Amino acid sequence: MEPAFMQSDVSYLQPVPRSGWQGQLDRLIGPGATRAELVLQLVPSVATAIAAPLYALTLSLGLSPLQLSLIAILGFDLVGGVLTNATAAAKRWYHRPGQGWRQHLTFVGVHLLHIGLVAWLFRGADGLFFAGVSSYLLLAAGLILASPLYLQRPVALGLYSLALLCDRYLFTPTPGLEWFLPLFFLKLLVSHLLNETPYHPRDRR
Repeated sequence: MEPAFMQSDVSYLQPVPRSGWQGQLDRLIGPGATRAELVLQLVPSVATAIAAPLYALTLSLGLSPLQLSLIAILGFDLVGGVLTNATAAAKRWYHRPGQGWRQHLTFVGVHLLHIGLVAWLFRGADGLFFAGVSSYLLLAAGLILASPLYLQRPVALGLYSLALLCDRYLFTPTPGLEWFLPLFFLKLLVSHLLNETPYHPRDRR
């Protein structure tokens, strides 16, 4: 069954959320997500939620059940976020008319909680880590959004590359969560913020 759309004056079809609990899901992942998009979002996310705490257990870090649960949640959220925000359904939804810098910075700002939890529960309340990563995230997001549309992709990729270098050479790795910052910045700076063409399943080159 084809998803329902409403024609708009923009260059792509405007999504319409469904009612009830399905509408809540639509507002999270984007209305009109295809079955293939749903599979791509869900299967790797669930696999990561299982694999990430199992990997942490192999390091014999003495992690608590709370910490292992948080690792599973972060793995699910970040892998799911990278993939979901890159889908055409999410691009149509998060970059629809009326979604500007304020909405995007709000979305990014919510993720300061992720940094705080990692700094507090896995790095011994590392204030420098929290301040440094949070400041870079907000600065990078602001620079991407302030860039002309045709430059946002290279700006985002450049800032993401710098984040990877900082993760490698500036901060000590977080044991069991070495993947956190690369996936975190990929989700927000590249996957979410970039306004890219939301192709329809029938589109061809």
